Amino acid sequence: MSLAEFFGPDIEDREQICFRASELLAVDPKMVFRNAPQAARIALHQVGAGSNRMLQILHERYEPGADTGVENYSHDGEEGGFVLSGWIELTVGEAVNELGPGDAYLFDSRVPHRFRNIRDEVCILISACTPPSF
Repeated sequence: MSLAEFFGPDIEDREQICFRASELLAVDPKMVFRNAPQAARIALHQVGAGSNRMLQILHERYEPGADTGVENYSHDGEEGGFVLSGWIELTVGEAVNELGPGDAYLFDSRVPHRFRNIRDEVCILISACTPPSF
């Protein structure tokens, strides 16, 4: 193995096209949402390793009461997604919206934002972020 291969991106993951549910990368929400006491009520599963990609795709699960933090967070790029089931409250800047099944969002993720589930049912969404935020 050459030094370029050793230190270069994981080409095997880069060339993988399809990912089975068992191959999704579990991401610790407590590491992503550090100021969120309710982060343990969030499950994040990423498609591919992400570090060698320009696009991050996540399957997100928010249990009732889940919250990305009292303080809004921000990161470079754009973020968008679809609510598959349940309801999520999305705050972007000063705008607060509650989104339900089939609703979608797209925003400049440099604007401070927050996700929280204020309902009594689980919320499932699929999101994409470019560039990857973690």
